[in-house]
Amino acid sequence: MQPIPPKVRQEPAVLVEHGHTRIDPYYWLNQRENPEVLAYLQAENAYLQAEMAHTARLQETLFEEIVSRIPQNDQSVPYLERGYLYFSRYEAGLEYPVYLRKKDAPDAPEEVLLNVNELAEGKAYYQVGERSISPDNSILAFGEDTLGRRVYTLRFLDLATGQFLEDSLPETTGLAVWAQDGRHVFYTAKDPQTLRGYKIMRHVLGTPAEEDSTVFHESDETFDAHIYLSKSRKFLLILSSQTICQEFRILEANRPDGEFRIFHPRERDLEHHIFHHNDCFYIRTNLDARNFRLMVTPEGHTEKSNWREVVPHREDVLLEDVEEFRDFLVLSERQRGITQMQVLELGGSSHYIAFPEAVYLASTSVNLAFDADVLRLSYQSLTTPVSTFDYPLRTRGMRLLKQEAVLGGFDPGHYESERIYVPARDGVQVPVSIVYRKGFAKDGSRPLLLYGYGSYGLSMDPYFSISRLSLLDRGFAFAIAHVRGGEE
Repeated sequence: MQPIPPKVRQEPAVLVEHGHTRIDPYYWLNQRENPEVLAYLQAENAYLQAEMAHTARLQETLFEEIVSRIPQNDQSVPYLERGYLYFSRYEAGLEYPVYLRKKDAPDAPEEVLLNVNELAEGKAYYQVGERSISPDNSILAFGEDTLGRRVYTLRFLDLATGQFLEDSLPETTGLAVWAQDGRHVFYTAKDPQTLRGYKIMRHVLGTPAEEDSTVFHESDETFDAHIYLSKSRKFLLILSSQTICQEFRILEANRPDGEFRIFHPRERDLEHHIFHHNDCFYIRTNLDARNFRLMVTPEGHTEKSNWREVVPHREDVLLEDVEEFRDFLVLSERQRGITQMQVLELGGSSHYIAFPEAVYLASTSVNLAFDADVLRLSYQSLTTPVSTFDYPLRTRGMRLLKQEAVLGGFDPGHYESERIYVPARDGVQVPVSIVYRKGFAKDGSRPLLLYGYGSYGLSMDPYFSISRLSLLDRGFAFAIAHVRGGEE
């Protein structure tokens, strides 16, 4: 008997926005707690299971195949922060990570910060958000979500005693930002209705959350606000952002009771991101630069009229990000859809980091030390698993620290990748990244799965996928069409 798809009733809703009226007959389905909505979703799931029943054995085979390639024991590459090496570990049979650290010294013992498996015990859902350590390395702050809505309660753990402090800050984004005194903590409160970050709060350890003060309230619902610490650790930065506009507020981190000041007042269509460096700020901005350029301004004169150009706008290169060090700037750029990294030695020369493949994805990794002269970066491709490298900025040459293991006899030499360019109707060359197993016949007789997405500037980079191997090993090619709408 052929499964019958479920029907859902229509209840026309009139929606008026920006002078336009539209009718949505299914608007009522946004009522997530409505029993009728839940019943409909369950009916859709049942219909899916019925339609896919004939593939049940294949689904099980593929699932077991994919899981068998994933190591059950795994450990992250340690990163250095204020004299400690921080890392995480997954162990066979356990669902959640264990977060650890040890002093940056030979034979230093491991110290367990959080065993998430123990925290999650007895809970239907559990997620640890971002973690941050107090300036004296004695207290761990972390976000805790027990509902699955990415609304976190901030908790604080005394690392000397292993006891939790009484401080508990609900309805946050999950990140605590420490002032230099180790006593004041700033965080972003989430609007309980829209879940956007809308208030920046100041908390004093040892006091009730009800006494926390609001240092900034973003009243414009099209903006999302959050707070973080500059890499130099000198400034607290409040970023209020929407799609085509950003506004920053800054305050010295050693003056937690002070007032934040606006870096430059918000302007529609003016995008900018700031990076503190010694006594100045670098600014990545689209000011008269569609693909962004790099500018600089003294930290005491931050209005747009004071900005001076460092790296000019380029018609064929998109400036995506900046990683700042005391003696270097590392620019993440995109050209013809491929990410690349340019190293600028301040007061000296520049060069590009050479990567081994033509089609790849590279990005900066955890680089918390401002005084370092080594860049930690991540690299992967359609045929190369995620790999972590250290790159000495002065002497160059990449040093592999870790490549994610793929079990089951995986050999990257069994696969090939390439990038072609397909002309769109207006003549623009659209890049397409393709991967297949060697020996794939390019005569039109073999299956190909084509994937593409283009919207909101989100790029579909040529990333590695363990699960994709099951497709390639069965004679498929896999292609990513880098259609316009992303940043390619």
